[in-house]
Amino acid sequence: MDHLVLTVIAQDQPGLVERVAQCVADHGGNWLESRMSRMAGQFAGILRVAVPAEAQAELVDALQGLSAYGIRVLLADSGIEPSCTWKPILLDLVGNDRPGIVRDITRLLAENGVNLESLITEVVPAPMSSEPLFHAEALLAVPLGLSLELLQSKLETLADDLMVELNLRTEN
Repeated sequence: MDHLVLTVIAQDQPGLVERVAQCVADHGGNWLESRMSRMAGQFAGILRVAVPAEAQAELVDALQGLSAYGIRVLLADSGIEPSCTWKPILLDLVGNDRPGIVRDITRLLAENGVNLESLITEVVPAPMSSEPLFHAEALLAVPLGLSLELLQSKLETLADDLMVELNLRTEN
């Protein structure tokens, strides 16, 4: 079995995921994992499928054919998962919204060899003032050689500069 990673983008509509799933199933594929979301009327998802090597070319053609329904599919071969040389850490951040928060936090993480496994962000009104609050939740892949205390210290210094509250905790 070969593995493919698909990115699916389309105007949100009922039955969209079913159409992709049917296409995968019609070609002997197995839907292994996915992350999907609707935002501002658009749908986007990333998924990994296993497909028999002899059916891969036909599946790719069929997935590209979904463009007739307004569904764009980008394809990539599945990469090799790195060996586990990191520890999972959850990051939670809240503060007044302003441009550059994601840039500044991710720059510091990248400079320290920390990889983002997942990132969810949103801007919501504050409970009392209705001022826009930025909220981020991330799963970080922290290298085993990086001290959590050092990372925490660097992030706290940056959080003070950004005027945000930031918490790190180990994943249970």
